[in-house]
Amino acid sequence: MLRHLTLLIVILLSGTKLFSQVDHWETAVFETDIWNYLVPSSAVDPAWNDVGFNTTGWSTGQGGFGYGDGDDQTVLPNGTISCFQRIEFNVVDTSNIFIAALTIDYDDAFVAYLNGVEITRDLLAGTGQPTWDQQASGLHEALAYQGAYPAQYTISKSFLSANLNQGVNVLAVQTHNESATSSDMSSRVFLHFGISNTSNNYSPVPNWFVPPFVFTSSNLPIVVINTVGNITVPDEPKIDAIMGIIYNGEGNLNYINDPYNEYYGNIGIERRGSSSQSFPKKPYAIETRGPDSSNYNVSLFDWPADNDYALIAPYSDKSLIRNVLTYKLGSELGRWAPRTKLCELVLNGEYVGVYVLTEKIKQTPGRVNINELEYSDTVNNEITGGYIVKIDKTTGGGVIAWTSPFTAASPATGPIYYQMHDPDLDTLHPLQLNYIQQYITDFEVALDGPNYTDPVLGYEPYIDVNSFVDFMIMNEISKNVDGYRISTFYHKQHIHEGGKLVAGPLWDFNLGWGNANYCDGGLTTGWEIYFNDVCGGGGSLNNPFHWNKLVTDPEFTHKLNCRWQELRQDELHADSILAFIDAQAIYLTDAAGRNFTKWNTLGSYVWPNNYVGNTYLEEIDYLKTWTVDRINWMDANMFGTCPDLGADVNEYQFLIYPNPTNNSISVKSDNLLQNGMIELTDLTGKRLLYMAFAGKAEMILDLSDYESGIYLINIYENNRIVSHEKIIRL
Repeated sequence: MLRHLTLLIVILLSGTKLFSQVDHWETAVFETDIWNYLVPSSAVDPAWNDVGFNTTGWSTGQGGFGYGDGDDQTVLPNGTISCFQRIEFNVVDTSNIFIAALTIDYDDAFVAYLNGVEITRDLLAGTGQPTWDQQASGLHEALAYQGAYPAQYTISKSFLSANLNQGVNVLAVQTHNESATSSDMSSRVFLHFGISNTSNNYSPVPNWFVPPFVFTSSNLPIVVINTVGNITVPDEPKIDAIMGIIYNGEGNLNYINDPYNEYYGNIGIERRGSSSQSFPKKPYAIETRGPDSSNYNVSLFDWPADNDYALIAPYSDKSLIRNVLTYKLGSELGRWAPRTKLCELVLNGEYVGVYVLTEKIKQTPGRVNINELEYSDTVNNEITGGYIVKIDKTTGGGVIAWTSPFTAASPATGPIYYQMHDPDLDTLHPLQLNYIQQYITDFEVALDGPNYTDPVLGYEPYIDVNSFVDFMIMNEISKNVDGYRISTFYHKQHIHEGGKLVAGPLWDFNLGWGNANYCDGGLTTGWEIYFNDVCGGGGSLNNPFHWNKLVTDPEFTHKLNCRWQELRQDELHADSILAFIDAQAIYLTDAAGRNFTKWNTLGSYVWPNNYVGNTYLEEIDYLKTWTVDRINWMDANMFGTCPDLGADVNEYQFLIYPNPTNNSISVKSDNLLQNGMIELTDLTGKRLLYMAFAGKAEMILDLSDYESGIYLINIYENNRIVSHEKIIRL
């Protein structure tokens, strides 16, 4: 018996409330009907899915189709890559069919057509008809035999009006396996009609079928997207669509028939993500466009204007807010993190649940605040910044820019791969790629070297240490099982901005906060930097050695401990975090109910859940309990010490003049330095001068031997930079 899962209403872009016009539901096609089918070994005639196609040479059999594992009437031979099936059915009167629903239980991928026009697909990359030997891009297990409800897709009135015939029609389905060696395959298909009057021309629906409910309003913004021709959104490239957003302001209800008052216009859309694409609830990347299909910057929800956004699809994260929580805390730490907006999405007339609309990571004003890198920026200060690099999987389309000469942290032996995020690798000048590769390699050499703790000869001149402290705190408080090794971003400033490598921004924490049942991800104890000790191997997804080495430096752990204690008083106080979680849960009460009616995951394991709650409240309570336990453990086990927490910090003021200068420059200090040093570098960071500046009120630097140009003066006290100034030698 199939378990109850209600459908959700289809809503057209115009905002019409559809199901008020449905009198009852009937079934036109059953899985156990007699179908024509073909297990091909070569190309199939592209007209196979249309009315009038000659099926001579095809077999006939009763659905479903598969490997005979208890849910198939027609057994396919082992080693099947794909099965093509089609069935003709008769429509008496198209005018009284107001909506349709396709129910399909499949393993591993499928694409379905009505009279040759694609209805929807899953786990088959690209557009158009997949070739007979195309393998599924992921694994999808059939659900009905497990007592769960299979996937269900609504077919809008507009699609039916354009493609459903009065008389003979064809429903066609391609089902594809993940590989020829897969142990299972399945295809079970139903087609149901929502009838607008009391006529009965088809068959009663199965007893497990429950009519959809009406989605009319939400306290969340409503995002409505229609692709041109109702085409299923592919993995890539972006396809044309229209997006409207209804948002009447915080605290007000948004109705599906309200005007699109937050945004209405053209977009490009594609699927995004790697493992997240294997879930039936798909994540999307969107690009706002002008009338000529070019990128068009817009400000959504008063965010800084841009054209690149993401619709994150929380599926295994049943709290729905793990990314929202992380980015909020990251922002409160004083670092840029993507802004988020919880919303409900309607795609091609189908309600698809609660999503997180968020900014994407990129170099632009209001996002990652580094100056833009132009292709022509190949010398002096211009080449030294504007880079965003990442350590990540390549399955989401990433391309390796270079491989570190170092391996991942012990005991693993895997390499460290770097990718260019912004600018893209193929837009970099070769000199720019060489610069950023060499800079990060120099950082790794210094960190791995015998003098790595030296404030001058070690790693410190290369990185913004405080950003690495904050990055580590956020990955550890969330015990992010993907932390450090996946979705890890660094960005590089220009010399005149500070010149350092900065850790962050934060990205993709849906498996953090106790939501992973592997590699100790669900435990509230243990440090995530030691992931390789638990799960490391020779692969390419291990933690880099950076973090393990940093925590062996007493100065780094001192800063880490002080920062942790400081944040625990306010931003990371348990009461503050729990209050935010509670507020989000209350805000999501109604929307979460709709989401989990659409995606019946409560009470069921979804990879890689460490906990399975039967209700949304139980999921929220687990998140809160886990977070408190994690914070308590970190309090008791934090690296380093901070005996000087709360001590007064001297404010150092320096006067550096004349600037510009012809020959010499004077540096005056209001407060005498006890352990001061002064450093002169060029714009590439090469040290030209380094001398003591202790117990002196003034120093004069002779620049007569240096060429005209821009230089940097760094002043240290107790191995900490207390002043950073750009000077000009005329």
